[in-house]
Amino acid sequence: MKKIAVITGATGGIGLATAKALGKAGYTILVNGIDDAQAEVALKELKELNIEAEYFHFDVTNEEEVNKGIKAMGDKYGHFDVLVNNAGGLGGRSPFEDMPTDFYRRVLALNLDSVFYATRAAIPYLKEGKDASIINFSSNAGWNAGGPGAGVYATAKGAIITLTRALAKELVKYGIRVNGVAPGTIDTPFHQATKINNPALFESFKNNIPMKRLGQAYEVANVIEFLVSDKASFLTGEIIQVNGGQDFL
Repeated sequence: MKKIAVITGATGGIGLATAKALGKAGYTILVNGIDDAQAEVALKELKELNIEAEYFHFDVTNEEEVNKGIKAMGDKYGHFDVLVNNAGGLGGRSPFEDMPTDFYRRVLALNLDSVFYATRAAIPYLKEGKDASIINFSSNAGWNAGGPGAGVYATAKGAIITLTRALAKELVKYGIRVNGVAPGTIDTPFHQATKINNPALFESFKNNIPMKRLGQAYEVANVIEFLVSDKASFLTGEIIQVNGGQDFL
């Protein structure tokens, strides 16, 4: 039986790095995203590495689209062995005092609702998998409450920590492990706007990391590969911080 990994938001950044890591480990990768052009490039990169992959277009913030997309994946492949809830984003910055309600809802939808929708839809297919795992994405912001204007993003990522532990308790009876990663500042397109608009701020990020460098996407992907492997078979409900010691400061 083929090993199947579903990765949301996997057309670039940490999601694509994870697709490559799990693909090299023998998984067929079901790539989710909403940028079809970027997805085409991602699939080309995966296929050049001899990784079997297929793209499914759906918006993870849209409940109906998620239900249809996950069902299409499940109907075709029959089971999932891994679900990586990678999709998310800062969504912009706003202090709470001036925060429009639609901004608040949008950031929560992208970083919290999306995980609930995808996980709920995927559970029946994970039950059919072998030693199945779910990996959720929190963030260093889930501990330190985030930088200026990132409070609602941090709130969502803090909720992911609790959601991960709750799912771990609920799904352990089915043999499904649920863990998470909490990246610090990783050099990906996530920070592209800051890099362009405020390069001094972007460079200063390194000063807040004891290792004095930014993380790389593959360094997060390597942790995910470990978490879904037999080497982590007695781990569930854990959040691994991948941040070069950033949480120490």
